Amino acid sequence: MNNLPLNEYVKTKRKALGFSREEFAQKAGVGLRFLRELEQGKETLKMDKVNQVLKLFGMQLGAVPMDRTNLIE
Repeated sequence: MNNLPLNEYVKTKRKALGFSREEFAQKAGVGLRFLRELEQGKETLKMDKVNQVLKLFGMQLGAVPMDRTNLIE
């Protein structure tokens, strides 16, 4: 599951825990709009808020190797 894009990871984990977006946003201490944008894959989000969400899964943002198959040369 850790190889999923961030938006899919968060959505899958939230659903596995049985939370609606509203419930989960409240539990994470972020706004519903932020959580919706995160789960929809918005590319520009505040890292501190993303970490607030990931903290509920015992995770945090970090550097990972890039998928080089989709790079523009």
